[in-house]
Amino acid sequence: MIKVLNIVNGDACIDIMKEADIQGDFLPWRDFLHEGPVPTNTSLEELSKIRSKFISDFGFGTFQKIHLNFLQRNNKLSNYYKYDKVVLWFEHDLYDQLQLIQILSWFSEQSLEKTDLTLIATNNYLGESSTQQIKKLLRYETPIIQEHFKLAKEAWLAFGQETPEAFFKLLDKPTAILPFLKGAIYRMLEEYPNTTCGLSRSEYQALLIISNGINNKFDIFTKYQTFEERKFMGDIIFWKILDNFQEYKVIQNSEDKLTITALGKKLLEGKDNWVNIKKLNRYIGGVHLHNENLWCWDMKKKNIKEYYYSKTLNTLLRVK
Repeated sequence: MIKVLNIVNGDACIDIMKEADIQGDFLPWRDFLHEGPVPTNTSLEELSKIRSKFISDFGFGTFQKIHLNFLQRNNKLSNYYKYDKVVLWFEHDLYDQLQLIQILSWFSEQSLEKTDLTLIATNNYLGESSTQQIKKLLRYETPIIQEHFKLAKEAWLAFGQETPEAFFKLLDKPTAILPFLKGAIYRMLEEYPNTTCGLSRSEYQALLIISNGINNKFDIFTKYQTFEERKFMGDIIFWKILDNFQEYKVIQNSEDKLTITALGKKLLEGKDNWVNIKKLNRYIGGVHLHNENLWCWDMKKKNIKEYYYSKTLNTLLRVK
């Protein structure tokens, strides 16, 4: 029997895959790359330190424990050559697609003379699949070829640049060999502040849901997931959005019921701007967003440009 390493997005799907008699060892990637700094021109080891600090600061544990998990993950990955085959199991959503291009970019610089590398790309959520659905995915296993590597490396390096321009330009390039990549790029760009009110798509959807009378945070999150064509955000990250809204009095909490405030209504109507209310300090890939480096997503024109906030006009103005 050949020795197989299965690389998957996280831990949730591993038990189901084992029940489905998927043979081999498992390596969960465990990183939500759509949040926080991701300078992709660094080594895997250096990036792991950067990610460990961010994830620790985000509230997911101590730096030491998180960094140890990354080191163990990276060590298992670096021993790929001990396996006859490595299978990448990744879903269609933003969370998975960013992981996939990172892993493919890394493998593009490795020797694969003795190891077969394959991909199972699915539009089903592995952690929500039945054992029969998991087994059926094996028929779609695809060998990784140079075209996969080339596109993934280009996308990964573009994601980590200091401006989003190269990442945006990928939307005009053929990406069919990674069939879910273009949708993930588009969804990531929608997380930039929009030109109408400065909210990301996730923030806007959350506030809209609350304005429509859903006031329990778990119900808000459940409804939010129905707004997504491809679910990618976990609940703990989503709670941060609600916490920010409460801190800046965009919503209020009374007896565990969240309701929108007058300021929140002004924000939804485009009469005020999130950039004006909350000082922007956020990373998307390699882009450090702040009030002096403000890149915004134009929902109508479907493009991304550099802007600045005019307090006098209470609006975002495009940098020429």
